[in-house]
Amino acid sequence: MPIPVTISGVYKRYESGPLVLEGIDLAVAPGELFFLLGASGCGKTTLLRTVAGFIRPDAGAVHFGDQDVTALPPERRDLGMVFQNYALWPHLNVAGNVGFGLEMRQVPAAERARRIDEALELVSLSGLGGRPVASLSGGQQQRVALARALVIRPQVLLLDEPLSNLDARLRQQMRSEIRRVCTQAGVTALYVTHDQTEALAVADRIALLHQGRVEQVGTPRELYERPATRAVAGFVGEANLLPATVADGTARCALGACATTLPSGTATICVRPERLRLGETGLPGTLTEVSYQGAVTAWRVRCGELDLLVHEPIAPHRSVGTNVHVSCTPEAMVVLQ
Repeated sequence: MPIPVTISGVYKRYESGPLVLEGIDLAVAPGELFFLLGASGCGKTTLLRTVAGFIRPDAGAVHFGDQDVTALPPERRDLGMVFQNYALWPHLNVAGNVGFGLEMRQVPAAERARRIDEALELVSLSGLGGRPVASLSGGQQQRVALARALVIRPQVLLLDEPLSNLDARLRQQMRSEIRRVCTQAGVTALYVTHDQTEALAVADRIALLHQGRVEQVGTPRELYERPATRAVAGFVGEANLLPATVADGTARCALGACATTLPSGTATICVRPERLRLGETGLPGTLTEVSYQGAVTAWRVRCGELDLLVHEPIAPHRSVGTNVHVSCTPEAMVVLQ
């Protein structure tokens, strides 16, 4: 049965430098595929290594189910790990790599062979156990690394940027494969990435980290459609961030107004590019850039001091320099403090 992972009040500082992790609180549900997302230096890898036991926090605790594992070394945490560089043994074949952890655990040979076959079938590599790992493609090597992590039947699976070494086509293919395998294995998984597209496509839930803190936790749809802060809005997807004023429960910006519960003062309104419309009415502007991307056309529109990004799925031909009007509905606006 999958177990929950709880991270409570975790702080970490390296020597006399700034805090790398500042009071991290996260609760990962049993069997959940949970992503730690953020830019380089935000603390996500340090947090994953803390969960793995490679780093001891200065304060706080990590629990696997009801067990406090904060002081336990990695080998006593019953976890599997998939690394960015695969970390496969070049002198062992596929079966040897997958079964290495079982051999270290002194699993009998017959049981070991059965579980290796099961793990290879799970990652769609049946029949390749005798192959040298060097003869495999990058995507196949990543599957071997995933099988090796799962064959020991860990309580928790940790994945550290596992697709970053693959080309774009293989990354897209492996996203769905990793989700399928984790779901089928029924394992609780924490997955580190800086790739927002990867996180949106694969995660059950995402924690967006920024400067050592958790900015927001939610489903991919929640983070994209209802970002809680400017950091989330600016990192997850593309966003137009407009200065706004708030008074009497209404936030106003150059594109219009919407209701808000924020107190009176200044704020920021986020509008996603696909929620903006070009037409005959609205904020006047001039097209400054066009990028045809097949499924959408991306327009840059200069409206006074504002530079807006507009995405249209079916767009007529327009030339740079064309005068246009930009508009959106109040429902498209998200008010940020």
